[in-house]
Amino acid sequence: MKSLTLMTCALCLPVMAFAQTTAETAPLTAPEAPALVAPQVEIETPTLATPAAPEAEDVNTQTSTSPALQPEQPDTAEATDAGVDSPSADAVSDPATAFDEITDAEIAPVTTQEQLTAMAQTAASDAHAFLRDGGPSIWAIAALSVITLALILWKIWQLALMGAWSRGKAGKAVRAFENGDLQTAMQTVEKRRGIRSKVITAALKAMQKWDEERAREDAARVAKNQLAEARIGLSALELIATIAPLLGLLGTVLGMIAAFQALQSAGSNADPSQLAGGIWEALLTTAAGMAVAIPASAALTWFESVIDRVHRDVEDGVTRLFLAQEPKPALHLVAE
Repeated sequence: MKSLTLMTCALCLPVMAFAQTTAETAPLTAPEAPALVAPQVEIETPTLATPAAPEAEDVNTQTSTSPALQPEQPDTAEATDAGVDSPSADAVSDPATAFDEITDAEIAPVTTQEQLTAMAQTAASDAHAFLRDGGPSIWAIAALSVITLALILWKIWQLALMGAWSRGKAGKAVRAFENGDLQTAMQTVEKRRGIRSKVITAALKAMQKWDEERAREDAARVAKNQLAEARIGLSALELIATIAPLLGLLGTVLGMIAAFQALQSAGSNADPSQLAGGIWEALLTTAAGMAVAIPASAALTWFESVIDRVHRDVEDGVTRLFLAQEPKPALHLVAE
């Protein structure tokens, strides 16, 4: 038994020794594999990537200084890259600086001037086309429009100078005469250019020189002359208001005749649009004539109403002067 035990022990010792050696060597070899492989992978990836980036940067930076050190790349690619980069930078930088330099105050006048020029050109072309399409009648109507505008402005200025809208001084003189103060009445209206003042002055002077009947006649004469002067130009406005629509109608009739003649000459190939175009062009003269006649008629009515009011004021003032209870001896003493 002892011998068997010794034999088994002797046999187990080599096995245990081999197992111990394998157990000791296994942990040594196992860590060596990851230690060798992992660093190689980590080192290889940076060594391949990191040198490539600096080389590319160095090449890009040294292209302008050392053409011989450029990598083997086609020149066309670099040219295209440079051509694309430079315009884009210029296109971005130049407009920005230009926009910063130009202010709104510099842009506004140019824009306004361009708009006014365009509007003037458009208006001139439209007026030329209107006169061309309207025919001879439109030229006569255009001349009447200019005359109408001139007459209206002139009549306003004339009536303003004649005191058509001011009645204060004449009324003050009449009230002073009614109160028995002839000297104040004369000083109030003397040397004034208004119609009312001139007629009142003439009536006061006539009352001092002649009897009542002759004084009335003289005052009526002065009033008639002043009112006739105020009515100058109204007959011309009345004539324009009458004939302007007739000229427009004449132009329309002539245009219609021309349109139908063109339609007849076209025969079976006539286009209805041509007839329509001729008709609306012919109607332009009627519209133009009415556009001139309406302001002329309105201005005529207004001026007549103003002159009629002046006429009423003159009649009222002269009548009040002659009805005033002023003793005759006092008048003669003042005249002397």
